[in-house]
Amino acid sequence: MSEQKFDKKINGLFIDPLIFTQKFVKACDVCICSGECCYYGVYTDKLEHDKIMGIKERIIQSMDDSQIKDPDKWFEAPQEDSDFDSGIAVGTEVYNGKCVFLDKVGFCTLQKIAFEDGENKWKYKPIYCILFPLVIYEGALTVDLDHLGIMHYCNKIENQTSTVFDCCQNELKQLLGDKGFNELLKYKEEYFTKNIE
Repeated sequence: MSEQKFDKKINGLFIDPLIFTQKFVKACDVCICSGECCYYGVYTDKLEHDKIMGIKERIIQSMDDSQIKDPDKWFEAPQEDSDFDSGIAVGTEVYNGKCVFLDKVGFCTLQKIAFEDGENKWKYKPIYCILFPLVIYEGALTVDLDHLGIMHYCNKIENQTSTVFDCCQNELKQLLGDKGFNELLKYKEEYFTKNIE
């Protein structure tokens, strides 16, 4: 994907209009899919990795017997990646066929402990986890079609009764902030007006 394909930029990210048109489920519901999008692990920014490791004892307290409680086995080796704020990505390991932080019923332990402690639900959750099926790729906010394509629930046409944009408005606000999200709304309106004409 080349950044030059996209005209609009918000908060330093090019915007792929596919986010407005790609079909998706109305809302994420792990009670239906058991958190399938988390089965393969995820990339975290090095800063997010450090934040997670800073609360490892708290995380272990809320893990269940399907999860590995050895923090040395939670992450892959760091690698350079310019799509991450620090320039370094650190992948989570897969254990028992799922991300090390995913419990046996499909809940993210990082999000679960935030709930348990009365914090914002995404306080510890990496932005790439929050965003799915959105992704930042080569400087552009787009849809992760490769990952979405292997999902057994949210990739089925009969379940796709909404769009990625409509389903992920809170996630987009988390990424872009209120001002950036309002700019995105304006761009969406302009995009559809231009493409209807």
